[in-house]
Amino acid sequence: MAETISANAKKRAASRVSATRRRGLARRHARLRKKISGTPARPRLSVKRSSRHIHVQLIDDVAGHTLAAASTLETDVRATEGDKKAKAAKVGELIADRAKAAGVEAVVFDHGGFGYHGRIAALADAAREGGLKF
Repeated sequence: MAETISANAKKRAASRVSATRRRGLARRHARLRKKISGTPARPRLSVKRSSRHIHVQLIDDVAGHTLAAASTLETDVRATEGDKKAKAAKVGELIADRAKAAGVEAVVFDHGGFGYHGRIAALADAAREGGLKF
């Protein structure tokens, strides 16, 4: 006999899945952050990915300052044609340029608990091509 599930039960189940994914992401990021930290000589390149956008920052963890940042929310990146992976690559080029302007050549890559593939890998490859050393 097939049971019917109410709309509220579906919403509760969906919220549990979302919370489970958030907790997993937080766990992976915490595990990663135990091992890496940004210094003035080699800041941390931190990546935050959402379903639509990607944000990166160069962070000096010793001083607690952001040295440079880039995002797909910027107008020149929004004007870029292509899919989200192409826009992530554009953000990688931007952060490499801004890092050079801030006097940074080498960084520690913090992928934020996200898997190193797709948009994260495209961003990292573009940053490497822009002259950043990981």
